[in-house]
Amino acid sequence: MLGFQSAYQDGEPAEFYQAVLTSLTDAGIPFAVGGTYAMEELAGLVRQTKDLDLFVRRDDWPLISHVLAEDGIGSQIEFAHWLGKACRNELFVDLIFASGNGLARVDDAWISRAPLRSVLGVPARICAAEEMIWSKSFVMERERFDGADVLHILRHVGRGLDWTHLLNRYGEHAGVLLAHLVLFLYVYPDSHAQIPAWVFDTLWSRRLVLPPDGDRVCRGTLLSRAQYLVDVHAWGYSDGRLPPHGRMTEDEVVAWTAAVEPASVPSPG
Repeated sequence: MLGFQSAYQDGEPAEFYQAVLTSLTDAGIPFAVGGTYAMEELAGLVRQTKDLDLFVRRDDWPLISHVLAEDGIGSQIEFAHWLGKACRNELFVDLIFASGNGLARVDDAWISRAPLRSVLGVPARICAAEEMIWSKSFVMERERFDGADVLHILRHVGRGLDWTHLLNRYGEHAGVLLAHLVLFLYVYPDSHAQIPAWVFDTLWSRRLVLPPDGDRVCRGTLLSRAQYLVDVHAWGYSDGRLPPHGRMTEDEVVAWTAAVEPASVPSPG
C-alpha cells in the first residue's frame, strides 16, 4: 500500500473520498485515480490536495450519477465534454472524462492500463504514467502550467515508459510531447538517458505535420482556452479545438471559454 493518506489524514474530506471510491467500486464502475495521489506514485511528489481526481468514461456518467445518489452523494456535470463532480457540502470529487481541450478522452485502455493500488484503504487503480503525461502536457494556461508535473514524471519513471503507446496517444499532436522532451533535456541535463534516442528521431520526423492547404488553423486553443482567442476572433485562424483538427463541438467550445471571455481576449494590435 502506498502512502496516499499523506495528502489527507483523518477527517471529513478523507471520509467523503472513501465514500465515493467505495460507491463506484461496489457498483463495478471502472475508474482510475489521478491528481495528487497519482503524482505521488508516478513522480515521487507528496503534496497537499483540496480534492480527489477520478478518471471515468463519459458513457458511464448516468450510472455514476445514479449510484452516487443511491448512497446520498450529489453529482453534477460541469462541462459536458470534460468534467463532472461528486459533491457533499463544501467537499467535491472531480470526475474527469477527458482533457479540457477534448483530445485526451478516457477510454477502456486508460482504465485497464492503470495499476491496482490502495487509496485511503480502498482498492483502486492509479492512472498510468503515459496517460498522465498525455493529459497534463496540454495544460499551458497563464494561471496553470502542468509542464513541471510532466517533467517530474519523466525523471521518475521515464526509463520504464511504454513509449510506443505514448506516441500513439499523441498522434498528429506529437509536437506537444516533443516540446516537453526538449524542455526535459534542459531542466535535467544529467538525465538524458531517460528518453530513448529513437523517440526523438520519431518525434522530429513528425514535427512538420501540416494542416490541409488553405487551412489557417491555430492549435494554441488546444493548449490554453484563453491565450489564443485573439487568433480565432481577430486574426482569421480556425479554432484547433473544432473538427477536423479537434474533437469538441461548437457548443462545447462556447461553454468551455465562457468563463474567460471577453476579458481574456487580447487586443489584436
